[in-house]
Amino acid sequence: MTTVSSWAFRPDPTENWAFMDGVFTPQECRRIIAVGSARLPKPAKVAPTGFSSAAVRDSSIVFLHPADDMEWAFRRMTDAIQLLNERYFGFDLFGMTEGFQFTRYDAPTGFYGMHIDKHFGSTVRKLSMTLQLSPSEDYDGGELALQIGVEPVAMPRQQGQLVVFPSYVLHEVRPVTRGTRYSLVSWVTGAPFR
Repeated sequence: MTTVSSWAFRPDPTENWAFMDGVFTPQECRRIIAVGSARLPKPAKVAPTGFSSAAVRDSSIVFLHPADDMEWAFRRMTDAIQLLNERYFGFDLFGMTEGFQFTRYDAPTGFYGMHIDKHFGSTVRKLSMTLQLSPSEDYDGGELALQIGVEPVAMPRQQGQLVVFPSYVLHEVRPVTRGTRYSLVSWVTGAPFR
């Protein structure tokens, strides 16, 4: 006898994360680092409270926008995210409304503790993205790690590589123990989940 359910169950096609190699060349990564560094990054604060807490986060940031000689980078990133979203997430997206967060993590304490990028009372962040600007040999530690199972999973860290994941995934940047790690972070917004 066949049992028919009144609910139409379908498997969830959403992946936990996806990445794309070579989104930017080493020369382009150096160009972005120069643009971000010239805009005097300031100590990062913890959203949504807006306070500084070395127990939660130790990094310096500045927001970059297309007008900051970054239109080419926004176009490239948009194309990459659209492709990854189509293949791995299938979210209904609007775009990047917050700009790029250029982030610098300095040894020996640069880190960002476990957190999610989705918070209440703000835009609906659906996808989070991190672009690796530094060559991996320039620093130790500093891995972006996603809490997908029992143990966090360290993401690949090749220069110019883009990592994208749902903004509700718990993640961290582990302490940088040598050198400096530069990254470009942003969030892609969309209609509320339902």
